[in-house]
Amino acid sequence: MPDFDQERRHGAAAGRLVIGLDEAGRGPWAGPVVAAAAWLDGERLPPALGSGLDDSKALNEARREALYAALEEAAAAGTARFASAVVSAAEIDRLNILQASLQAMARAAAALSLAPDVALVDGNKAPALPCLVETLVKGDARSLSIAAASIVAKVERDRLMAALAERHPGYGWERNRGYGTAEHRAALVRLGVTPEHRRSFRPVRESLSISP
Repeated sequence: MPDFDQERRHGAAAGRLVIGLDEAGRGPWAGPVVAAAAWLDGERLPPALGSGLDDSKALNEARREALYAALEEAAAAGTARFASAVVSAAEIDRLNILQASLQAMARAAAALSLAPDVALVDGNKAPALPCLVETLVKGDARSLSIAAASIVAKVERDRLMAALAERHPGYGWERNRGYGTAEHRAALVRLGVTPEHRRSFRPVRESLSISP
């Protein structure tokens, strides 16, 4: 389970601003990549929130939504702050998915409207930020700030994909979130490629090549 040790190691308890960064949606064939930045007051964070935060992949949808609501309440009380950023499918095709993910994290950090001393980033690649950056492999299971960012990014991306599913019915994005399921693959053959598909991804590129 994540804790506040990584943040304390960088002086969070002494007043240094330490934020967490994570993204959601690197693997899907469709939709944007979404990143989030989160700052937590580890000394005043509600105990239930501190003990509940975890890697978003380890939580079911209902639990993620509940924790997102709790983060909103903490933000209103001044014990947390978070922001998100979106990089579209077209930008992913232009930049490549790694650079798009790093760009999304940089935008999320800027949207937080803080001047952090340290940014803890999930994974092993760091976005360009005007502060000290430390990457943490499996950081969403080690750092509460990264776990919070993980939940925000996942919840907001899932909501975006549900909205896109209404605009582009038949692909099952409200269920598969744009990932390459059998349902999604069959819909590509049946319905073709939408503007929300990542044309640089091989299955989508192959679908374009066989379109009439």
